[in-house]
Amino acid sequence: MAKRYWLMKSEPDAYSWDDLVDEGEGTWDGVRNHRAANNLRTMEVGDEAFFYHSNIGKEIVGIVTISKAGIADPTDPEGKWAAVKVKPVRKLKNPVTLKEIKADPELAEIELVKLSRLSVAVITPEEWDYLIAKSGG
Repeated sequence: MAKRYWLMKSEPDAYSWDDLVDEGEGTWDGVRNHRAANNLRTMEVGDEAFFYHSNIGKEIVGIVTISKAGIADPTDPEGKWAAVKVKPVRKLKNPVTLKEIKADPELAEIELVKLSRLSVAVITPEEWDYLIAKSGG
């Protein structure tokens, strides 16, 4: 099965790129939206995701890899919600801002814009490659 790509949002004052780097591996939990949780359930080890700082900065800042998939959210006492573990791959050379993404007609269909409240979104391979190039490679 082909590697899939995602975008995962986090408020940097709650959990930032630097926090993940310091930990070495983090648990992506606390997601309480059904579509976002289904995206977490769909992830497989080796998939990659953009780490997006929401609210403060509003920009893609790094790339993570899914290191453990299909785990129950440890913050959910009922065990209904999904989580994954992620490891940092690398910081982007140049962050890609939401403003840049919204202004780019090539990214008009990206879920980050179309479903702006979704905290875990699908990124197509074409969007992935385009955003990597936009960030400076």
